[in-house]
Amino acid sequence: MTPELVEKVDLECSVDASSMLLKMHMRFALFPCLNGILISMLLKRKRPFFTPTMSDLQAPLRPKRKKGLVDFLVQFRWILVIFIVLPFSALYYFLIYVGDVRSEMKSYKQRQKEHDENVKKVVKRLKQRNPKKDGLVCTARKPWVAVGMRNVDYKRARHYEVDLSAFRNILEIDKERMIARVEPLVNMGQITRATVPMNLSLAVVAELDDLTVGGLINGYGIEGSSHIYGLFSDTVVAYEIVLADGRVVRATKDNEYSDLFYAIPWSQGTLGFLVAAEIKLIPIKEYMRLTYTPVVGNLKELAQGYMDSFAPRDGDQDNPAKVPDFVEGMVYSPTEGVFMTGRYASKEEAKKKGNKINNVGWWFKPWFYQHAQTAIKKGEFVEYIPTREYYHRHTRCLYWEGKLILPFGDQFWFRFLLGWLMPPKVSLLKATQGEAIRNYYHEMHVIQDMLVPLYKVGDALEWVDREMEIYPLWLCPHRLFKLPVKTMVYPEPGFEHHHRQGDTEYAQMFTDVGVYYAPGPVLRGEVFDGAEAVRKMEKWLIENHSFQPQYAVSELNEKDFWKMFDADLYEHVRRKYGAVGTFMSVYYKSKKGRKTEKEVQEAEQAHLETAYAEAD
Repeated sequence: MTPELVEKVDLECSVDASSMLLKMHMRFALFPCLNGILISMLLKRKRPFFTPTMSDLQAPLRPKRKKGLVDFLVQFRWILVIFIVLPFSALYYFLIYVGDVRSEMKSYKQRQKEHDENVKKVVKRLKQRNPKKDGLVCTARKPWVAVGMRNVDYKRARHYEVDLSAFRNILEIDKERMIARVEPLVNMGQITRATVPMNLSLAVVAELDDLTVGGLINGYGIEGSSHIYGLFSDTVVAYEIVLADGRVVRATKDNEYSDLFYAIPWSQGTLGFLVAAEIKLIPIKEYMRLTYTPVVGNLKELAQGYMDSFAPRDGDQDNPAKVPDFVEGMVYSPTEGVFMTGRYASKEEAKKKGNKINNVGWWFKPWFYQHAQTAIKKGEFVEYIPTREYYHRHTRCLYWEGKLILPFGDQFWFRFLLGWLMPPKVSLLKATQGEAIRNYYHEMHVIQDMLVPLYKVGDALEWVDREMEIYPLWLCPHRLFKLPVKTMVYPEPGFEHHHRQGDTEYAQMFTDVGVYYAPGPVLRGEVFDGAEAVRKMEKWLIENHSFQPQYAVSELNEKDFWKMFDADLYEHVRRKYGAVGTFMSVYYKSKKGRKTEKEVQEAEQAHLETAYAEAD
């Protein structure tokens, strides 16, 4: 390429970029808050929108997407959120809080009595079902109540509802056994409110208040301590399950129901009704001493900096002196990231002269991910955060999704005046979005988690940057344990012989790459095929022994679903405990799109002939 041609391309790209900025500035001139956010986003972006490379010259830029009424509704949805969703969310949260307080005032004996009565109601309801007339069984919870992005379209098929709404009590906190016995609808906010004042906590506490124990067990639960304790389901000691025939059993890893114990995680409630769980507790301290470490470089260098923050290169992964209590990473651009490591600290240590205490839970405080980003300019720094506030640091802004829901929600004036109403309840957001907007989000928005082996995290970051251009990205490590049986998700065969960074003899270290936001092409107004992007992502995951949590919108067909997950134990347990013909299979429950009664019934009848993926 001649210098003259390069100069011409640079000039044309500069003109195009300036023209686009001017047009977008004029378009939003009537909305100063949106205009400021847009211009700030464009100017802060480290990678230019128009950078001439050989690939750009060989292939045309993505064509502009024609916008319609749905785009207009999405753009101004913040009006509905402010005047309807936020007030009702605040009322909803208050009523839930009142119910939780009333529950806490009851004695453990009274709670257990109510629990036993409610279990009997479930058993009675199941035994009243006529399989030929009543269809498959599912919970009576409304589809929009679920926190995940899936449409829960399986409830559109004929089904037999069983009400589990009463199962939201903490039954017991056993300090001697270090066990919390809870019902499935107990959420993270509720249980930390009860345990943290005792200087106790669940070993894994998912960040968002609304996430429930049942959802985290049957689906997917991870937190900054998962590099030590594994996923949420790995911290469960026992399950109380109502089986399809009405039997109530207690499953542990070493009793007669051990196969059921290992099969429940990731099963999406398709093996029976979870009515209680016993979960491991750990001792904690009043504060989290959090270190913010910025890293600048390419994506591979960011990945290595992330690995080094919690995984000693000498392989000493079980040494508390080398491994922090909490780990989290956020990648803000292809060249910048901040990695946080936390250790529990006492009140006395936190309040020593010279130490900074940051109450991140106050409604007027900057959103956590934006506060962490300041480390890129400030350099490494340390502060102390009250432990419970640290656990729920992403609740107020729903990670960074709050920026799309309320574009000016991070501004000081909004945080100070209305920040106490945040966050909008996800279920109410879903209930008020309508079919068209819901489909729009499936195409123009990504909420996915990629669970990849730690040594492949750099490859995953490069893939997301190339295919989706989404930032920030969330990084959180977790152990995938080598178990006595092969469960739906499992480590790579022979991982223990490679001695890779983060791995031990008994567990392979994985990382969650959280991909939550509108892709770059969508923000630029270009054509973007969200479904195709997810299909490519799922193909990459299968090829790299990685997994996709089932709360997300999936494009997998049945054969590819069982390439990603292992079916053997799950199908064995379904047949053994009578779930086939009573509960929908996990694939059909996770499958995108509407399910008809005929479709799911035929799938249940033909379960033995289902063409599961052949083993590689």
